[in-house]
Amino acid sequence: MKSICLFCGSNKGARPEYEAAAREFGRTLAEQGITLVYGAGNVGLMGVAADAALAAGGRVVGVIPEFLKAKEVAHLGLSELHVTETMHQRKALMAELSDGFIALPGGFGTFDELFEILTWAQLSVHDKPVGMLDVGGFFQPLQAMVDRAVEEGFVPAGNLNLFQRSESLPALLDWMRGYRPQPVPKWLDLSKT
Repeated sequence: MKSICLFCGSNKGARPEYEAAAREFGRTLAEQGITLVYGAGNVGLMGVAADAALAAGGRVVGVIPEFLKAKEVAHLGLSELHVTETMHQRKALMAELSDGFIALPGGFGTFDELFEILTWAQLSVHDKPVGMLDVGGFFQPLQAMVDRAVEEGFVPAGNLNLFQRSESLPALLDWMRGYRPQPVPKWLDLSKT
């Protein structure tokens, strides 16, 4: 595990533990020699995590589309900054540069990135671990929604193994290091479509 992509809020959120978790995340990756790959923002939890990693001597790689860089939200003190034309290119490059993915609390952008990367895992586009750092129970409602999708036949139960939700960063990193993708048999019966 040489690099981890972080998905998280461009705001700090309403609870101080979100910012504390982002700071711990950045610092921990730096201390363990893991490159932080993220959306290159200098604001919100993104900026907090990047600053913490840099302050601890870590390597931080940012990927941002030109239109966001032009709005002056790009962190200009990163180890490496990639500028793309589109959001789609941004997400593809972040995935290419990363050995795994972790989501911290965030909004629509975080949910988009998390579910896209899970969809790519489901389709075997990648076989990298995906985690959610469940700060203050933030991801419990999302887990309930996914469990409901399994119950209602929209997600195969085996695909619950594509990600891990944990309140502990050390436990999540340990799970990611030991992750071995489990192939899920094709569950869609094409004769019924």
